[in-house]
Amino acid sequence: MSRAFRPIQAPPPPHDAPPRAAHPMYTDRDTVEEDLLKLVLTLVELLRQLIERQALRRVDAGDLTEEQDEELGATLLALHDRLADLCAQHGYTLEDLNLDLGPPGPLLPPRT
Repeated sequence: MSRAFRPIQAPPPPHDAPPRAAHPMYTDRDTVEEDLLKLVLTLVELLRQLIERQALRRVDAGDLTEEQDEELGATLLALHDRLADLCAQHGYTLEDLNLDLGPPGPLLPPRT
């Protein structure tokens, strides 16, 4: 179980590349609501990906019935579609939700 929640580390940068700096955080009264929305959408996407990985582990381990497997798949697909719709309504793509954390790398793991 502890392996399921271990942090994902970004690959080390090439030796000849300087370390990346995190993007500065800008605060603006006019955009605070949109910034907060983007943060919430990012957290929902991160949780969705974690739940999806856990579900795949359970399917591979045979812990779910066929009915549970289908219901879980349909639910995760609906969540993904709804999240994509919310992003589109506010002018974002799912890729926009992947925050750059600087040296640790992007927040969200690469999509497979």
